[in-house]
Amino acid sequence: MPSPPDDVKPFKAGFLTILKFVFFLGLGILIIWLSLKDLTEEERHEIVKAFRTANYNWVILALMLGIFSHILRALRWMMFMGPMGYKPRFKNSFYAVMIGYLANLAFPRLGEVTRCGILAKYEKIPFNRSLGTVITERAIDMLIFFMLFILMIVTQLGTIREYLDETIYPKLVEKFGAIHYSRILLIAAGSFVTILAILFWIFRRRLRKFKLYQQIKNLVIGFWEGLKSLTQIKRPWIFILYSFSIWSLYFLMLYVCFFCFPETSDLSLGAGLSALVLGSIGIMITPGGIGLYPALIQETLKLYGIALVTGLALGWIAWTTQTLMVLLVGGLSLILLSFNKTHHGKSGTD
Repeated sequence: MPSPPDDVKPFKAGFLTILKFVFFLGLGILIIWLSLKDLTEEERHEIVKAFRTANYNWVILALMLGIFSHILRALRWMMFMGPMGYKPRFKNSFYAVMIGYLANLAFPRLGEVTRCGILAKYEKIPFNRSLGTVITERAIDMLIFFMLFILMIVTQLGTIREYLDETIYPKLVEKFGAIHYSRILLIAAGSFVTILAILFWIFRRRLRKFKLYQQIKNLVIGFWEGLKSLTQIKRPWIFILYSFSIWSLYFLMLYVCFFCFPETSDLSLGAGLSALVLGSIGIMITPGGIGLYPALIQETLKLYGIALVTGLALGWIAWTTQTLMVLLVGGLSLILLSFNKTHHGKSGTD
């Protein structure tokens, strides 16, 4: 079968990108509708009241913490350039990071391409080299996310188990009888892994021809190569400090929003950790976390005894804070960048 013309391939790729964006944006809007459709008139009134009475001084602090986290991200990104012989200016690196986040609100993953394009234009750093550093960054952030996920499971196991025992287990008993959910999950997980392994072994040669298989393979290889590249970075302890500080600021940016409401001001750091981890999943799935992020924050806080309306209001305040920061600082960065002159970006030069 003849391959499609070259001019058709970019159109097809662009169409699929738009289709994915529309799908996940639609998913976010659907989640917003599902989270609001069953609310009573009184609950809607309570949510509006929560927004009116919230202490927005904490939102201002959250904005400042978010900006500081992106400053550290720009500094960390600059450290990647050193071993390659490049020294981009801080302001252009920061502008690129913020404009990248702004682009991600429009199309997921567009931000990575955008920020590398900015360095290519204003710092004369080859696009493919800076893109490699972004892939490494993503690999490192994913590793830290997994560490936080495990930390959440270990430290919040009691709260999660209590919620499962009181909410999920009774429903499972109705369907499967008096067998504990942990055994059900173990059996289900074991069966799934076994079936998956058998299918992979049978169809392993055919699977290698699929694009999805190659993408997963390249992602794993890129993740490993990204971790190995850390050995080439000067002052690795500073790099590690930046990495954990970025996620600490992400945590604080969300946690200080808890103090917007009296009902959530007494929540523990563990509750904040759970909200950060589960809320981050929403940001990974829908553009900017629209719809899904507030819903996940609401469901997470329900584990800690927070009423639905308060949890939903806090989720929307936290999401709005993050999105507003990206819109304001990203938009300002876009304006300031237009006044910049190009720079060759080589080490030891002005």
